[in-house]
Amino acid sequence: MYAILVSIAVGTIGYAVIFSTRIPTPTADNVPTDAHIAPVSLALVIAGLSFGLGMVISGGCIAGHPYRLPEGHLRSIPALLGVVLGFGLGFLSWDTMYSRFILGSPATWLAADNGYALAVLLQLGVLVCLGVWLLRWNPPVQGRGDRTVDATEVRRLVFFKRWPALFTGSSVGILAILAYYKDQPLGVTQQISSMTRTSMTEAGWMERLMPGLDERLAGCVAIMVDTITTNGWLIVGIVLASLAVALPGRCVRLEKTTAFNSVTALGGGVLLGWGAMIGLGCTIGVLLSGTQALALSGWVFGAAMVLAAGLGFRFGLHRKAAPGVF
Repeated sequence: MYAILVSIAVGTIGYAVIFSTRIPTPTADNVPTDAHIAPVSLALVIAGLSFGLGMVISGGCIAGHPYRLPEGHLRSIPALLGVVLGFGLGFLSWDTMYSRFILGSPATWLAADNGYALAVLLQLGVLVCLGVWLLRWNPPVQGRGDRTVDATEVRRLVFFKRWPALFTGSSVGILAILAYYKDQPLGVTQQISSMTRTSMTEAGWMERLMPGLDERLAGCVAIMVDTITTNGWLIVGIVLASLAVALPGRCVRLEKTTAFNSVTALGGGVLLGWGAMIGLGCTIGVLLSGTQALALSGWVFGAAMVLAAGLGFRFGLHRKAAPGVF
């Protein structure tokens, strides 16, 4: 959680600098269309709840399954299949969700009419408050100073120990800034959703034109594709990088799979895919890239997701979905 908060903080500052060079005077009429600033509606809340519950049941989020798979998390296979099915169900239910909840909803940008400085200070203040609140469960500890920093210790710190939240969060925040400046906001669902949409359209299961999705909405929006995109290469990189550190870190452990926990992973994946389709992204595309862009939609999706995941863990749904694994 600390790494996530740090990443949002670093990304917020970087995004604000980029915004200020492109839109000197932020108003509600000139919201940056290339950032993940999505409409805030009941559909977004429902999507976040579905996504959070899907994380608990399947054993990870959509971004998490590609990097857990090389570690031996075999339930990620049916979970990712469920994600594809969930996207399909999301496309089939899109017209209803869009017309009833999303159409006409405001895409609230915190910098609009408030200025970048005030918006950034407000968001950083919220992040600091959350960090202080989290100390209740994760009090600071004193590190050991009696270790000799040699090759063995470096290998232990790199491959076997959890990296410091300040380093990991800052790294992802900087990566998000560079990705937005160079190409597009970070996200991991666009390739999957786009391939699903293309396949369903070519099969005649849905119309080629989707209202709202092809016109005005921002986020990890599915488009018609016939090849791997930049977003797809990002997913490939996640898988390869995970394998590259899992092998020397001896983190590859094949998970015990059964018919039951495979079916629950599939069902959890469906919830993930449906939530990501309706919410126009996942923990990366909506929560991370959205909050970094000073979008209220990122906070709303994140709050709904955390609420659902918290309740899921509270009632032990992760253990019930995969007995014997946890």
